[in-house]
Amino acid sequence: MCVKVACVGGGPAGLYLSILLKLQDPSHDVTVHERNPEGSTYGWGVTYWRSLLDKLYAHDPVSARAVEEHSLCWTDGVAHVGGLTTRHRGDRGHGIGRHRLLEILADRARALGVQVVYERETTPGDLPAADLVVAADGVHSALRGHHADHFGTEVSLGRNHYVWLGTTKVFDAFTFAFVETGHGWIWCYGYGYGDRRSTCVVECGPETFTGLGLDRAPEAETLALLEKLFAGVLDGHPLLGRSPAGGSSPADGSSPWLRFRTLTNRTWHRDNLVLLGDAAHTTHYSIGAGTTLALEDAMCLAGALREHAALPDALAAYERERRAALLPVQSAARYSAQWYENLPRYIRLPPHRMFALLGQRHSPLLPYVPPQLYYGLDKAVSRLEVLRRLKRWLGPKVARTVHARALGEREFTQ
Repeated sequence: MCVKVACVGGGPAGLYLSILLKLQDPSHDVTVHERNPEGSTYGWGVTYWRSLLDKLYAHDPVSARAVEEHSLCWTDGVAHVGGLTTRHRGDRGHGIGRHRLLEILADRARALGVQVVYERETTPGDLPAADLVVAADGVHSALRGHHADHFGTEVSLGRNHYVWLGTTKVFDAFTFAFVETGHGWIWCYGYGYGDRRSTCVVECGPETFTGLGLDRAPEAETLALLEKLFAGVLDGHPLLGRSPAGGSSPADGSSPWLRFRTLTNRTWHRDNLVLLGDAAHTTHYSIGAGTTLALEDAMCLAGALREHAALPDALAAYERERRAALLPVQSAARYSAQWYENLPRYIRLPPHRMFALLGQRHSPLLPYVPPQLYYGLDKAVSRLEVLRRLKRWLGPKVARTVHARALGEREFTQ
């Protein structure tokens, strides 16, 4: 259907879409425009689960094999709370370096005949001539921002502060560490993504952030303080900041600490321009779904373009399908973020109970039930098959209803 496609943004979403379009029809003229130099990317490692890998194999076994071969796997989750530790067996998870993932996808795209152009700044006034322009340029998308009124873009900031770091400590499980300070709790999420590196995301509430002086400390002092606080899980390994060598240091020297930006849009397309990945939506990093959702967006858009002869029909079908699929994920992400923002409610539980409720943080019921009572009820449900079935059936319905109602109330007040 689409003879010429321009993907603006060389992240996982744009690159994978270009791969799928060329696999569907090698005659398609597909170009990916990336403003940064090749090999320059922000981030350490990204996570995904077996379900995504199965989808990757179904769509393109060649790139799927390369992704799996360069990923680190784990099955356990470990929580350190003060001086106590608990470990649980969970689903099989995977971590891969963001740089490696982009390298794999770019190589595969070029092998299929996609033009991948780096150091190419694309502005709203200088769009490539194409039948379809894909805005895959991230949460700060300039193409979306130029038509913000049309897209109905809304951004809300989370309460907590967080920072993405790396470490030479290779975690053998998905690791949580919660440390109490004189100014409140601070915690990290750690996961391996290679034989020499792990990602370490550190988060805390605003009182802890300012009380520890993290709002004004230079990066070197920040890393030294965090290494001291998390010495129990780092085992003498250093934390790594956003170094220029990794292509991820802020060009303006601004603080690497962030507050999560939850982004939504009223619509995802305008004429021949369509939003993809973080340009269309974001979900809180604590559920580890950002890369997965971006790749699933690409799969859905490629499928819609294949199945619908008219571009407006294809874009409408893509948006309709992805919005429906995102409702439970966005609800889970919202409750996950709230769980961490209300950490004092759970942190005094025995570690095994706290960790169990950490795994239940996506529940829309948990914020309204006393934690000890919820834990007991959940244990009772797990013993009775009929209640387990009811929970599996009712949970997603409640989450979708609550999330849809919240969206409806927000649109009504606009």
